Amino acid sequence: MVTLVRGYWRYLLRLRHRAYPGVMGQIDHRAEVREFLSSRRARITPEQAGLPAYGGNRRVEGLRREEVAMLAGVSIDYYVRMERGHLSGASDSVLDALARALQLDEAERDHLFSLARAAGPGTRRRTPPTSVRPAIQQVLDAITDAPAWVRNARHDIVAMNRLARALYAPVLADPRRPANTTRFLYLDPAAREFFVDWDRIANDAAAMLRLEAGRNPYDRGLIELVGELSTRSEVFRQRWASHDVQFHRSGQKRLRHPVVGQLDLNFESMELPSEPGLTLNVYTAGPDSPAADGLKMLASWAATQDLAEAQQAAPGQT
Repeated sequence: MVTLVRGYWRYLLRLRHRAYPGVMGQIDHRAEVREFLSSRRARITPEQAGLPAYGGNRRVEGLRREEVAMLAGVSIDYYVRMERGHLSGASDSVLDALARALQLDEAERDHLFSLARAAGPGTRRRTPPTSVRPAIQQVLDAITDAPAWVRNARHDIVAMNRLARALYAPVLADPRRPANTTRFLYLDPAAREFFVDWDRIANDAAAMLRLEAGRNPYDRGLIELVGELSTRSEVFRQRWASHDVQFHRSGQKRLRHPVVGQLDLNFESMELPSEPGLTLNVYTAGPDSPAADGLKMLASWAATQDLAEAQQAAPGQT
């Protein structure tokens, strides 16, 4: 039995290390660069790049390395060196040319530059904030008609207003703190009921974490989170391995609340300049929409919950 248990844990550690090399405490930065560049190269056909496809039996998916080098205006040897993980010293002009050759979108270009910065000397270790100043909490509390909350870049919830606490009650049901929305997404069965568009949102969350991993590759908390998700979720492992990255600035989110039912909400995500690493999220509903009525019902329910908690904390008082 002891041998079986040890073997199982070694298997889990191999899974975690394969999904995110930094789980064991040391990031394989070259592997991150290699897999990102090769995956972006593989998705572009010669036709999409405006190149003639010579020969009917291409042995590689997408573009060849020499084709990327030609499109980027660099030597084949230099591009091969970059794809092997050596981005240190690459100039902005070279990175721009490479981004154009690989047809990177805005988030992918940001990720490429982050990987290049991490390859250079003097990379700083940053610890994402896990709390906010009282003034930020006052701003949240002043927003009374919309759920508003603040998260850090690894998706820890660090502050909320009353309506956000009510809206995200299923996420907060797990006593682990800080609550983490991506851990809830992938590891809590309730997430598939709560998020109407679970598949899309789960994909977005993995892509956002991958973007943050490029920006802050030595965040121990992020390394541990990705390791946990990789160990426990096959779906997360697959999406993490895709190396997709994405911004998450605005859009729509459909939530199925256990008390008030489905809420089709708009969201805006705004980085806080005074609090680097923190993002303010606000959910709103269109005027006179079913979701607006639902938020009013949610506010009433939240008030009754607060009253019940206050009475429980002070028994015998009214």
